[in-house]
Amino acid sequence: MEKIVSRRIFLSGLFHETNTFVEKLAKPSAVKIARDSEILKALGDDSTVDGFLQTARDYSWEVVPGVDYRASPSGPLTDEVFETFWEELLVRLQTALTGPLDAIFLILHGAMVTAKFPDVEGELLRRIREVPGTASLPIFVVLDLHANVSEEMARHATALIPYQENPHTDARETAVRAARHLWKALTQNLQLRTHYLHSRLLLAPPSTGTAEDPLLTLNRLARTLERSAGHLEVGIAPGFAHADTPDTGLTLWVVSDQPEMSCSQTLESLYREARHLVRDLKPAEWELHEAVRRIEQEKKFPALLVEPADNIGGGAPGDATFILRALLESPLEKCGVVINDPQAVAALQTVPPGQSTRLSLGGKGSSFDPGPVDLEVTLVRLTDGHFDLEDKQSHLASMRGSHIEMEPCAVVTHRNVTILLTSRATPPFDLGQWRSQGIDPEKLNVIGVKAAVGHRRAYDPIIRSSYTISTPGPCSSDLFALPYRKLRRPIYPLDET
Repeated sequence: MEKIVSRRIFLSGLFHETNTFVEKLAKPSAVKIARDSEILKALGDDSTVDGFLQTARDYSWEVVPGVDYRASPSGPLTDEVFETFWEELLVRLQTALTGPLDAIFLILHGAMVTAKFPDVEGELLRRIREVPGTASLPIFVVLDLHANVSEEMARHATALIPYQENPHTDARETAVRAARHLWKALTQNLQLRTHYLHSRLLLAPPSTGTAEDPLLTLNRLARTLERSAGHLEVGIAPGFAHADTPDTGLTLWVVSDQPEMSCSQTLESLYREARHLVRDLKPAEWELHEAVRRIEQEKKFPALLVEPADNIGGGAPGDATFILRALLESPLEKCGVVINDPQAVAALQTVPPGQSTRLSLGGKGSSFDPGPVDLEVTLVRLTDGHFDLEDKQSHLASMRGSHIEMEPCAVVTHRNVTILLTSRATPPFDLGQWRSQGIDPEKLNVIGVKAAVGHRRAYDPIIRSSYTISTPGPCSSDLFALPYRKLRRPIYPLDET
């Protein structure tokens, strides 16, 4: 019988997708922190951490937990948040290194930004490599598909392992895959490197779904090249266009022990295909009132009004009032929208269900918005905002696990519109968001969704029509409208390259 060799693996995480075009800094209190043995409690919660912990258990690894900081997508966190994380991680890593340590496993996002550090993950990996005792240790990193991968990240990580699906139904499985890759590297003593190439292509989030091109074809090619060339992983990250950094954009890399020539050829094949596919992109968005008129005419219910510019999963505040205003003016019945407005929820705490009151709704989080809607509403119910995901592979599980807290919520109505008010911006990636609040989304005629792609797994099975609309906002799909200052140029489509 083969002898099982025990391995000690240091585990930590830093997860935040930073939208640099959001005007408000994220509050430090928005960061959820788990330290030491608290991290191990994620076992069974369907998150990326759970995926690693379960696989580590299968391999009989000893997991040395460090520290895990994570926050929902938003405007930038402060430099102090990152420095505090580093201080906490460093002392735990140094302690772990006093005994034998076989590898470091990190669960990162890949698009975190602070005022001082446009490439937080690259800075983190650089610092880790400078800690005595880490120079030759394998460092395996799980990344979100929307990571803005930098050369610094590739240089200091042994292996970068990205999600391959958008919506992110494979987040947990990616951590499992990364842990299996690590096991292979350790048991076979693989001498791995990460070979990196920036494509100089910029994609708006609605163009990053993996069910259509360019990602559909690129992912298929990547899997083919993995098999034919014998690479451990061929990575593709379409990036997060709403982070103004030098490294923003679609990136390609190869994790391999194969010769340099083979890795370069793989990257060149992907690069040529990416440029061909992206130049054929013709993203289409509807003018809002034209989309509403089409819904009125066709009556294909339920119908979605998808608003990428206020994409909560991309860090937008989730309180834009454009769709709400259009539906209030429409003759359409049984409409539903979600507005993140903790002030409105607080104002309703003393109102009895069934009673009407006047509220100032939404329009508080972004200067792009025309401002709050002053509206007479009837309170239906107040809740604690907790729900469990109906779909354990929901895109939302990659951010928060399967137990979701929207914080105090209220359901109110005004004539033809039901409004779910939340206290914590929650991406619309699971129908449990509605059902937990006593609303059946399948009985709504029109639903406003503040997302780009991540909603599709939940909503596509129940709808008959969908309209992606163009509105102003910090997650606008119009890349020419965004005030880039740090983005490395030239880059397509902002420049001809």
